[in-house]
Amino acid sequence: MTRLLRTFVTCSLLFVGWPLLTLAQTIYTVSGRVTDATTGEGIPFASIAVKGLTSGTTSDVDGRYKLQTKQLADSIQVLSLGYKTQSYRLTPITNQTIDAQLVGAATKLQEVKVYAKGGDPAYRVLRETVRRRPQFNPAQLSAYQYDSYTKIEGYINNFGQKRKKNRKPGAISRLLGKLPAITDENGLPAIPVFISETFSNFFARSNPEKVKEKVLKSRVTGVGVSDGGLIAQLTGASFQQYNFYRNSLYVLQKDIPSPIGAQWETVYTFHLKDTVTLDNAVCYEIEFTPKRASDLAFAGTVWIDTLNMALAQVDARVDKRANINFIDELRIEQSWESIASGVRFPTQTQITIDTDQPTPRSPGALIRVFATARNVVENDPKEVGFYDPSIELADDYRDATPLFWKSVRPDSLSPNEWRAMQVVDSVRNVPLIKVAGEIIKLGVLGYKPIDKLHIDLGPILYSYASNNVEGNRFRLGMRTNTGFSKKWLLSGYLAYGTLDQTFKYSANIEYVLSRKPWTVIGARRTYDLERVGVSADNIGNNSLFAAYSRFGTIRRPYFQEENLVYFRREIGRGFTQTLAMRNRTFEPLFPFAFQPQINDNDQTIRDSYRVTELISETRFAPDEVILQNDNVRVSAGATRKPIFTLRYTLGIRGALGGDFTYHRVALTMKHSFRMGILGRTYYTLGAGLIPSTIPYPLLYMPLGNESSFYVGNAYNLMNYFEFVSDRWATAQVEHNFGGLLFNRLPLLRRLKWHELVTAKVLMGSVSSANLAMIPGTDAQGRAVEGFSSLTSTPYVEVGYGIDNIFKVLRIDAIHRLTYRDNLSRTGIPVTPFAIKVSGWLAF
Repeated sequence: MTRLLRTFVTCSLLFVGWPLLTLAQTIYTVSGRVTDATTGEGIPFASIAVKGLTSGTTSDVDGRYKLQTKQLADSIQVLSLGYKTQSYRLTPITNQTIDAQLVGAATKLQEVKVYAKGGDPAYRVLRETVRRRPQFNPAQLSAYQYDSYTKIEGYINNFGQKRKKNRKPGAISRLLGKLPAITDENGLPAIPVFISETFSNFFARSNPEKVKEKVLKSRVTGVGVSDGGLIAQLTGASFQQYNFYRNSLYVLQKDIPSPIGAQWETVYTFHLKDTVTLDNAVCYEIEFTPKRASDLAFAGTVWIDTLNMALAQVDARVDKRANINFIDELRIEQSWESIASGVRFPTQTQITIDTDQPTPRSPGALIRVFATARNVVENDPKEVGFYDPSIELADDYRDATPLFWKSVRPDSLSPNEWRAMQVVDSVRNVPLIKVAGEIIKLGVLGYKPIDKLHIDLGPILYSYASNNVEGNRFRLGMRTNTGFSKKWLLSGYLAYGTLDQTFKYSANIEYVLSRKPWTVIGARRTYDLERVGVSADNIGNNSLFAAYSRFGTIRRPYFQEENLVYFRREIGRGFTQTLAMRNRTFEPLFPFAFQPQINDNDQTIRDSYRVTELISETRFAPDEVILQNDNVRVSAGATRKPIFTLRYTLGIRGALGGDFTYHRVALTMKHSFRMGILGRTYYTLGAGLIPSTIPYPLLYMPLGNESSFYVGNAYNLMNYFEFVSDRWATAQVEHNFGGLLFNRLPLLRRLKWHELVTAKVLMGSVSSANLAMIPGTDAQGRAVEGFSSLTSTPYVEVGYGIDNIFKVLRIDAIHRLTYRDNLSRTGIPVTPFAIKVSGWLAF
């Protein structure tokens, strides 16, 4: 019998009055939305039940619900924690819409706890849930993929409140009060400053562990940002992965224990509140709170399916008592559904981040993230190479019509969301807001765009320096942007010193051969002042320290002319290969000389040289996420797996005037890992070998630090150029306890300080042949400055410190344990103990 015929028969029976048959076959559907009667905002996870029956459901994160039942009573009841229960009359029709408005409860009932024998029954439920984690954890699938929709909204709020003693609001608040705004959930004005929507395909596999996101469409509007590819990748599904079946969730650079993770009983207290029906499944409703209110842990409610002890929903919050900077409240709400294999999958996630006010009279910020996963496909792994790169933009990702966005949004936008999309364009075009956006971009990127010329000026950080060799050093740098070309990237700088009256320069050209896999070729020519022991090779990406090293007294300075050509390509599975050829000179401005090798026909003592090097660098970062936008690539870091770098250098004598043949090989590993409630450990290991005889400026020189600032990749109580090695091994370790101790001390708890410890060890030596290369005097008869090398005793420094002071400062007390009385041949005494300061903005 066709559906039309069945419908006709049913209607006929109803018409002639066969009520019993009707009850047996008719399905009644009640749908609608549960909202706050005051604010109009949807109430998530409200319970809706048919009065007198077992049929019921709960609302989603927007307050929408759909209830289906074969029996109908006279009314439904709608209840939610913190609100008065409301009843609504039902009519005897198959489909009806009932929008419920709940009023906040005026009184707070005293809690009554009833425990079964052996304690709260929630613990037995959680114990079984944790035992069954491997069965329902989506991470145990060989692979999965889904269609992702992500919406992110950013607002400025907390500027319209009444001040104490009728004080006038500050200048910023008065300005914000004149801008277009919407009304937030508390009935206060909020100014939308950022809105994005992203639709993508997300892929994951477990062995090897790889993820990939194909961003198909994206739209971004905001103050200080444009509809660019980098923002599109940051706002996609890759950064919204929250799996409560893992032991901890990595949120805002913090590891927060999951209430159903391995530490569930150590960190949390549980209370079985009720049993409710969610999507036709009866669930235990269990409240959980941290055992210590100041611990970095969630509080909230988890719903566990009574049939299979699997996660159904979770509402987890972290408030201001926990140790997260700038955060007044963090909330994650998730709905989990069973997919074909029986595994649970998070199909809907809503995140709310309400920031704290930096000062009592300043505004705050509110961020909302809404993400869905639909059309989940299980156990269909792709080839490993498919997952590289981990984030990929479609060529037409910017091109999407309003009809497309309407089709991929899970639900229609609320009136406030529509209003926010319209208002944000008005806000970003206000002149003062535009200026503020440009200042933010300048501070973050360090470059000032010149749109008409399609170039960026900078980095601003390197524009000025002052030292004993150059005097006042002025530098003007630039680079082209995508308006100039999406294939060619030109950059360079011109610098001048008022004391040495010498121009320095650099010119770099890079061409993008391919974007998948990422392949570039480039060339650079540089002529500049350098200093022995402080070079780009050992400074790394520490741009602030590189700028600082140009100030003050520069010991052992030299001019270097460098010519470099290079080829870099991603070769898949986390590998990146770089091949380069470099020719450079060493022209010292201090007494320097070296004695050629015995087998060299020319035994003349020399004070300068030229080297030609072939360089091969292999980098393996299987867990790293790379953001790519046209000709710009940025690493978003790695969270679980270490990063390895193997670098081999071959010096070729006679090639382009090279004076030496030599070999140099170095291997480094960088990683961090979580130690449960004890915090997180960061470490870097390295080793290298130079089995050749060459002048000491070509040997390994660990990075020292003579400043008053703590530098993460430096030996902070070692002087510049204090030690030289041709074989070495290094270990640098830092462990941050994240407030484990201070959170338990009443007087320190409110400060939200984090305690940490550090240790750095260096072992190394220099061969007798390399020591013999240094003569007593140079060709002019001046005494030649030598160098110090390590003995069998390693260099060791340890430290302890506090970070998160005023949310931005860090203080380290460092002890040098070995070579404490070492007066290096540079003539600079060592410092056995020092207190050093650093700072950065972090959560």
